[in-house]
Amino acid sequence: MISPETISDERGYFARVFDRSELEVRGIDASVVQANVSFNHLSGTLRGMHFQFPPSSESKLVRCVRGALYDVIIDLRPWSYTFTQHFGTSLTEENGRMLLVPRGFAHGYMTTENATEAHYLVSESYAPGSEGGVRHDDPAFGIEWPSEVTRISEKDSSWPSFDKASWRWDSGPEDGP
Repeated sequence: MISPETISDERGYFARVFDRSELEVRGIDASVVQANVSFNHLSGTLRGMHFQFPPSSESKLVRCVRGALYDVIIDLRPWSYTFTQHFGTSLTEENGRMLLVPRGFAHGYMTTENATEAHYLVSESYAPGSEGGVRHDDPAFGIEWPSEVTRISEKDSSWPSFDKASWRWDSGPEDGP
């Protein structure tokens, strides 16, 4: 979680939301090659759980600039002591917080207000042949979403069940989850 420092006065506030050198000092990949915007009309819309396999794996810095969302990441790195564990948090227009999604994590979110917009800074360009995903409701992860999913793409609802025993992060999309 990243909470930008704000400088406020009678006009409003100013905050630096990205500083490459501050992130790199903390060991965070601060490369940015792509910026994305996602707008969602209705509360209950779910996008995820997405990732890209190596060599196109990516880190993301996500911020909600309008409305509110519940953002979730899942550790898919088999060598990690947090393998298959997830973390979820609320990102809102009001709290201004950002979530760093490290390489090797699946990412997704559910809108909790109508007219929600998220901005992402991404470390790698989108590579269609490297994309992967896991089910948002897979019991292997036990994610408790804040409400019922009312909108989800066919692709996102069709990701296969996760098999922890045979999972290999470096296997690529042909052998994915």
